[in-house]
Amino acid sequence: MTTAADILETMRAMEDEAQRRVLGRFFKTAPGEYGEGDRFLGLRVPQTRGIVKECRLDVPFGEIEALLRSPWHEARLAGFLLLVEEMKDATPRRGEQPVSRAARRGEIARFYLAHARCANNWDLVDLSCYKVLGPWLSLPCADGGMPERGVLDALAGSDNLWEQRIAIVTTMAFVKAGCFADTLRISDKLLGHPHDLIHKAVGWMLREVGKRDIDTLRGYLEANVGRMHRTTLRYAIERMSADERGYFMRR
Repeated sequence: MTTAADILETMRAMEDEAQRRVLGRFFKTAPGEYGEGDRFLGLRVPQTRGIVKECRLDVPFGEIEALLRSPWHEARLAGFLLLVEEMKDATPRRGEQPVSRAARRGEIARFYLAHARCANNWDLVDLSCYKVLGPWLSLPCADGGMPERGVLDALAGSDNLWEQRIAIVTTMAFVKAGCFADTLRISDKLLGHPHDLIHKAVGWMLREVGKRDIDTLRGYLEANVGRMHRTTLRYAIERMSADERGYFMRR
């Protein structure tokens, strides 16, 4: 068994003061910014991924929880990446029944949701949510029924910025499978949000829809461009032609 203390010890041996300062600026940790007070050891993401790879499936939930509640950003990232690995292991292999390991998927997803607010910066959300919650919501429960995707609506209606971002970015899993309804529904709930990190996330997911079905994106924009923040719109139309981008920006 690998403990949270083992992982943190490995991380502390890799501390980088110069990179710590860079990350503090990049993730907006100054007073009044969205990452205020977050602390960094100075590890790059590939370094954290390497640590996780060495101990994947060997860290129990209690130790993952200790990582998720750590004051160190990289430790929390390691905790969420460990949950991604757990969900990969609980996803049916080719030839297995879709209900295989369904109970384990539910356990992992419920643990993730219970600790969602520990994902208190955009990278922690974006590198984990759709890879943990996506498979759970896309595959049947042990009884053959499907998990209720209304959990995303509840997250979108939260008073917590990070849970709201989890709601929209999780829909990436469905977009990759060619299903767009959840993205459009959650976008509707978040179009009036005041924060730039939600404007960008909604626009990003809409752009992903457009990469797979441009007519669906065009139809959504025609119906909603008037109530859409300019940042969301710019992200959504990024891959369109200059003429079409100009058309929507003038609407």
